[in-house]
Amino acid sequence: MTARLILQLAALLGALSVGIGAFAAHGLRKMLEAAGRFETFETAVRYQFFHTLALLAVGVLWYLKPELRSLGTVAWLWLGGILIFSGSLYVLCLTGITKLGAVTPIGGVLFIAGWIVLLLAARQL
Repeated sequence: MTARLILQLAALLGALSVGIGAFAAHGLRKMLEAAGRFETFETAVRYQFFHTLALLAVGVLWYLKPELRSLGTVAWLWLGGILIFSGSLYVLCLTGITKLGAVTPIGGVLFIAGWIVLLLAARQL
C-alpha cells in the first residue's frame, strides 16, 4: 500500500460513509426501525467513518514520512476492520442473518490492532 492509495481509499470510503448513512436515514429508516436494527446500522456507519478519517490522517502522515512503512499495515488493518466490522453489521441489518454477528468482533480486533501498530509507528517520529 502507498500513501497515494491510502488517500484514495479514504476518499472513496468517506463518500461511501456519507452515502450509506444518508440512504439508511432516509431510505431504509422505517425498515431498519421495524427490525430493531437502526442503531446497529448507525454504529456500522459511525465506525466506518471514524476509521476513514483516521485512514486519511495515516495517508497524509505516510506522505510526509515515507520511512514509516508500518503505516501501510495500519491502513490494511483498518480497511479489513471496516470491511468485516461495518460490512457484517450492514449485512446483518439488511438480511437479518444473525450468524454474521459472530464475525463482527474480528473487525473490531483489526481496528484495535491498527491503533496499536500506529502507536508503535509514532514512536519512530
